[in-house]
Amino acid sequence: MPTLIAHRLGRAYGPDSSAQALAGALAGGVEALETDICLTADEQLVCLHDPLLPLGSTLRGWATERSAAEIRSSWLLGRDGQPSDQHPLLLDELLALIPGDLPLQLEVKAHADRELAARTARMLCERYRRERPRLEVISFHSSACATAAAYGYFSRLVVWTDNSPAELAAWARRRGVAGVSVEHFLLTTALTRAFRRAGLSVNTGTVNDVELALRAIQLGAPDAICTDRPLELRRELAAARGETATPAALAS
Repeated sequence: MPTLIAHRLGRAYGPDSSAQALAGALAGGVEALETDICLTADEQLVCLHDPLLPLGSTLRGWATERSAAEIRSSWLLGRDGQPSDQHPLLLDELLALIPGDLPLQLEVKAHADRELAARTARMLCERYRRERPRLEVISFHSSACATAAAYGYFSRLVVWTDNSPAELAAWARRRGVAGVSVEHFLLTTALTRAFRRAGLSVNTGTVNDVELALRAIQLGAPDAICTDRPLELRRELAAARGETATPAALAS
């Protein structure tokens, strides 16, 4: 069974990337975590799904326009779009809350700004060298992935196309990017084969339904699946496959 990664720290259990979501995931023995990171005006890293603050919090403006303290004092929005009782977490806080051996994917977010994406990745890599063995940098931005790879971090490019996989794989290998994350609706045996032939790790997400997860496993046998509800999906997959629901090690 592939590793199941708690998307946004387990958004089925609380507001996106919140301490509440994290507590729910950790209580069930989660295998790995994923959260998004944005750079603040004072060059801190905050766990927010989107750099446009009103999309996920009670603040206005962009993350790069606000200090970490301002963002930390705001309230995260719940699934209903209303303010919750949860504050955004700084990356330092998240790392202090989780076991030291728990794998963590950090997705670099920077809306339509390649330079900001690269700078965010650079800040992450330089500041958290001691954490490097258990960190994986992931992004839609090739600049962030290439920057992380240059610092020796495991990095993964999010792929939203099934076009020219050999060319994508060749770029990844040239830049030292070690993996891709393919959207589940694009995942096929041929696509996975092309990436693995180049020596790349293949993940998929976000998958919350057991039928979609089983299909992804059948078609692409991904190393890991990102999901909002890892604890429940693990049990459902195990039941469907006649297996015992035990965590796997994060493939990297």
